[in-house]
Amino acid sequence: MTIGSAVQKGPTIFIYDERGRQTGAIFTGVVNPPDGIAGYTGSSVSVRKGPMIITYNERGQQIGSVFVPNR
Repeated sequence: MTIGSAVQKGPTIFIYDERGRQTGAIFTGVVNPPDGIAGYTGSSVSVRKGPMIITYNERGQQIGSVFVPNR
């Protein structure tokens, strides 16, 4: 399944497939930039939370994270 889009609405990021069907959701707890959705590809969504970038799959399951110093 390919991610078609990822849209942040308040503290939640909704993940949709290429046909517009929701495949997952991520509750971030953040609503202020620069925290929140950082971007997405066909297979993952990246979310910035403080000094971390957390990566999720199309179902909203965490698959990785990285510390980004000097934010």
